[in-house]
Amino acid sequence: MTVKRALTGTLATAILLTLTPVSGAFAEELRVPVGSQADRSQEKMPRTGLTQASVRASWGEPAKAEGPVGQPPISQWHYDNFVVYFENDRVIHSVLKHKR
Repeated sequence: MTVKRALTGTLATAILLTLTPVSGAFAEELRVPVGSQADRSQEKMPRTGLTQASVRASWGEPAKAEGPVGQPPISQWHYDNFVVYFENDRVIHSVLKHKR
């Protein structure tokens, strides 16, 4: 019986090790090109805290305006290269648009 148990244990271990994936063997390295972003990083956009009036005075009328939506009211103004998000009357974030 001892030999039978040893063979059964060895066989079970071999099957377990065969079915267990080795995580490092399937790893894949992803590279994201950032060179195209460098030339756009210097673009001037409205900074946090500016009023809608000051954004309009500096960048003109937006090509498209959406909102306000929700509570607190969030609006977005779309310009050619970026979008400005407002909470009430103040800029909370400006985001560059993706260039294809």
